[in-house]
Amino acid sequence: MFWQEELETISREELGVLQSDLLKATVARGSISPHYKKVFEASGIDPAGFRGLSDLQKLPFTVKQDLRDSFPFGFLAVDPSEVVRVHTSSGTTGSITSVLYSQKDVDQWASLMARCMVMTGMARHDVFQNLSGYGLFTGGLGFHYGAEILGAMVIPSGTGNSQRQVELMRSFFTTVIHLIPSYAFRLFEVMEEMGVDPRKDLKLRVAYLGAEPHSEETRAKVEDLFGVAGYNSYGLSEMNGPGVAFECVHQNGLHIWEDAYLLEVLDPETQEPVPEGEVGEMVLTTLKREAMPLIRYRTGDLCSILPAGCPCGRTHRRISRIAGRTDDMLIIKGVNIYPLDIEKVIMSIPEVGGNYVIELFNQKGADNIRVKVELNPGAFREDMRHLEALRQKIAKELRDSVLITPKVELVQPGKLPRSPGKAVRVVDLRGQ
Repeated sequence: MFWQEELETISREELGVLQSDLLKATVARGSISPHYKKVFEASGIDPAGFRGLSDLQKLPFTVKQDLRDSFPFGFLAVDPSEVVRVHTSSGTTGSITSVLYSQKDVDQWASLMARCMVMTGMARHDVFQNLSGYGLFTGGLGFHYGAEILGAMVIPSGTGNSQRQVELMRSFFTTVIHLIPSYAFRLFEVMEEMGVDPRKDLKLRVAYLGAEPHSEETRAKVEDLFGVAGYNSYGLSEMNGPGVAFECVHQNGLHIWEDAYLLEVLDPETQEPVPEGEVGEMVLTTLKREAMPLIRYRTGDLCSILPAGCPCGRTHRRISRIAGRTDDMLIIKGVNIYPLDIEKVIMSIPEVGGNYVIELFNQKGADNIRVKVELNPGAFREDMRHLEALRQKIAKELRDSVLITPKVELVQPGKLPRSPGKAVRVVDLRGQ
């Protein structure tokens, strides 16, 4: 099924022409904003003479700090009276950045989200329950408007109040849900407490998982617990929010909508393109953004471009699952480790539950790592020999994968802290 079949199946040649034209228009529009007007003048870029894709490498990068420095209107390319929506993102530093939308931007975003949902088999007869935050966070409203223009029944339940979430699912026969992966495990715990078997007592068939990076192993656990097909969603506030890239029914990479976003995957150090299949930093340019175009934005997210072609018939390229971020790499005993490398290992072990935390600490002047892992209720027994054997198994599999042996602590179900939003997976105790 398609939402905009002509655009979704456009030939690569036609797409290239379209992207080049849209890029020229984006540069011209961007030059209206205070930020790009200043940057283009400093770089000697004449928007009137810009030739499109062939001149792409001449354009400077945009980074998060630029957005912070230009808060709130430094990237605005329309009259303020045309702005109908504001979202903000704080990131890890707490410094606010703003994302501004015209009505055309909001409509375009909703249409891209409808594309994503239809691509997974969702239709107007579905009941969509959105267990995601609304307000300044982009995740909730993006999915909401996409489901509405698709014609589905939308339940804007938001986050938290898990028992009520389950009751809504039972009352309205919810078939599709959107939630943060870490919250899926908490929701399942509540279902168990309520005596609800999602496979038997509910009508769920699809779960959209987004807002935090997660491994294939985490997706598999969610699918097994709820009896659903779980689809990976990629987005970031700077590019509208969710809907930048999404999996189709084949779950073999995320199609990135190349008529809306120009994709580059570059070496984070040299800023040179990496070969197809190799991991690099994703750099995105908006192609249809009206109020706040962004040019060559360094996302910090690491991924690779997958080989062309997909059985679904869509011609837009696919990217791999996000492998991590350029700024979340851990260096322990000289070894580079991403938190998702650890998640892949522990989530593949059947006895492990859905919650874990990675602690960094200093011991005798050296950095060390400790992984606290919650077990499934059936796996946590008082038999100390059983627990020790399981602990050693997890430590060995981590050592075989990430090349160091972290300290492993097994934790009873429900004992690790829960977060109402994105899970806090790494805690740095080295300064304590």
